[in-house]
This record gives sequence, C-alpha cells and structure tokens, in this order.
Amino acid sequence: MKTELEARYEAFKAKGLKLDMSRGKPNKAQLDLCDGILDIVNSSSDKNSSDGMETRNYGGLTGIPECRRLMAEIMGVDEKNVIVGGVASLTLMYDYIAQCMIFGCGGEPWIKQGEIKFLCPCPGYDRHFKILEHFGIKMINIKMNADGPDMDSIEEYIKDEKVKGLFCVPKYSNPDGITFSDEVVRRFAALKPAAKDFRVIWDNAYIVHDLSDTPDELLNIFDEAKKCGSEDMFIEVISTSKISYAGGGISAIAASDKNIADIKDRMSVQIISNDKVNQLRHARYFKDFDGIKAHMKKHAAILKPKFDAVTDGFAEAFDGTGIASWRKPNGGYFVSLFVMKGCAKRVGQLCKDAGLTLTTVGATYPYGIDPDDSNIRIAPSYPDVDELRKAVELLCICVKLAAVEKLIEG
Repeated sequence: MKTELEARYEAFKAKGLKLDMSRGKPNKAQLDLCDGILDIVNSSSDKNSSDGMETRNYGGLTGIPECRRLMAEIMGVDEKNVIVGGVASLTLMYDYIAQCMIFGCGGEPWIKQGEIKFLCPCPGYDRHFKILEHFGIKMINIKMNADGPDMDSIEEYIKDEKVKGLFCVPKYSNPDGITFSDEVVRRFAALKPAAKDFRVIWDNAYIVHDLSDTPDELLNIFDEAKKCGSEDMFIEVISTSKISYAGGGISAIAASDKNIADIKDRMSVQIISNDKVNQLRHARYFKDFDGIKAHMKKHAAILKPKFDAVTDGFAEAFDGTGIASWRKPNGGYFVSLFVMKGCAKRVGQLCKDAGLTLTTVGATYPYGIDPDDSNIRIAPSYPDVDELRKAVELLCICVKLAAVEKLIEG
C-alpha cells in the first residue's frame, strides 16, 4: 500500500499544482453577488441617513439608525444595544479585550491582576488565540463535544477568579461546524464565575451562513441571559465579511446597556465614527433581515457543491479505514478533518510539497500546538469545484500515506 500511495503522490507532485485551501475566503462568484451595493448610494442624490445625518461628514459614533436596526434584527437584539463598527468584527474583539486589559470591565484592569486566563474551546479559531497570546493571557484548552464546548470543564474552571473569559463561535463553529445545543446555550447563560469581570465573546460569525433549507437553530444568548441576570457577561459580534465584501463589509457588537455604555465611552476617544457611507450602502442594498436571508441563499448555492465535494471525497477515501473522521457541516465556512494521531503535521508537509496549501497544522489550538497532532482545518470556499476535487484527492492520498508510514514505524 505504501508503494502504491507513493506512486500516486509522486504523480501529483509532477503536475506542479498550486492549490490553496488555507483560509476561508469568499471566491469571486460570491463577491460578484453584491456588486450592486457599490452604486446604490452613488446613484442617489440623497446621502443622508434616516435621521437626516449627512453620512459623508463627521458624527454618528454608534452607526446610522437603519444600519443599527439591520444588524440588531440579524442578532435578535434591541437596536439600542448595538454599535456598528468598521470592516472587521476581529477589530471589535481586539478592542474589547484591550479595553478590559487597560480599563477593566466592572473591576480592576486585567493587566493589574497578575496572570489571567481564558478558556479556549478547541479546535477553534486561530485569530481568537492570537489576540489572547498578544495580550499575554494564558490559554486553557477546552474540548469541543458534538453539542458544543465541554460545559462540565468550563463550570469547573470558572471557580478560579483568575479565569476571565472565553471566546467561542456558537453557530457552525470554526472549524468543526458545530452549533451549540439549547442545553449548552442555557448553561452558558447560567454560569456563575468567581470572577465578577468574566466575559464571553460570542463570535457569531456564521449566524446566517446556512448551506441548506433546514439550518441549525441557535438559541439567542441574550434572551437566555436575561432569565439568569447575566447579560453583562456576554459580548456578541457579527460582520458582513462573508455576506457582502470580505474587504469592505461592516461589523457590529451587541451587549448589555452597561457594556454598551462602557464601549461608547472608549470609542468617543478612539474614533469620531466608522464609515457611514458604507453603512448606508449596506442598509439600502439589503433593506432588512429578509433581504439578508435571500442573499445568503445565493451564497449557499455556490458553496454547497464545494462542501459536498470535500465531504463526499472524504467518504469515498476513508469510509471503513478508521484513519480519519470529520463532520458534514450544515453551514459555516470550514470542514474539520481529524487524521490518525501524530500524523497531521506530516500530512501538511506532504500536501505543501505537492502544491497544496492548507491552514497551518496546529493553528486550530492555542499556541499552535495540537496535543494529538490530529486536526486539519479545510477551507472549501475559495477554489472552484474542479480544483477542489483535485485538492481533496491529493489530501486523501497524503492522509493515507502518513497513516501507512505511522503504522509501519509503530
């Protein structure tokens, strides 16, 4: 088998391929869906927002009303609890952690409290981990179960007042594609951390990114938190980076009255306003939540064949072998592949040498260290379907070859 796999692998290397599945980028066909947004304001003499504000001028710290309303509708919260940001929700998350570090969030600034810790459901989003590492916050791995993070572990760890928070992607998690169950969401809302300044960053990046007509349903965290009196514990962020333009969208942050007031205080020093012309474009183009949902069906029509190509390819290659496992996600942007323990880095190197770029192996864990050397994040969105099939075929050969090498060594 090793000899046969090596021959197939060398044949792929000889093709000189350049394939990229490293990041969850929308492809050109997805970006083209939204080109009408560029003219919707330019073609009108009215550049004012619904409250009469001149969007080309200063002012409007928290965003124009119609855009706040649109983002609030998507998140299922009150408009007054939403602030519209710039192009990336990552910036909102970074700024909020910086705010907690420097000024605190209902207590002493985190930076003055010695070593502090965050819980990290993993495999998870590498940029969450990078933010925490950047600020010197110690990261603790939390296992992801089929219904979300291991809540037993979380409930145990939060007894330590040095544990200050947690990042998570609650719907179609990055990279596993898991949507938190109702029980998990309710247990989050009911958390009683020892730290009074504990914060959950609810990164709802894929809130409308369904791949089928029977999408996963996620409970509204603020509805559940209100029942428990824990609204101050949650900071939710979303963006249109994979709805309109990845490089020209808008973001939004939702939080309790108290947290919104604290964020506004910081923003009033930090910025005059974000890009209100872009906010106006989005509000006029999509109009309302129904407009967003209709638009996302067009995205799904492009993306679903790609996800099917990946998971069907895995099924054909690995069913019955016991060397790999994966989930068929119902939405989001990634497929999470688990290969034989101790093989993921070898798979990544084999792929790279043959012209296939994957997400850096280990990136889905804090500090870039996968304790099992097993997880590989697959991003199907950017290549076209034919390229994707080639990439998946090559990847499957590499997974099998790495497994055979491991078995022979063992």
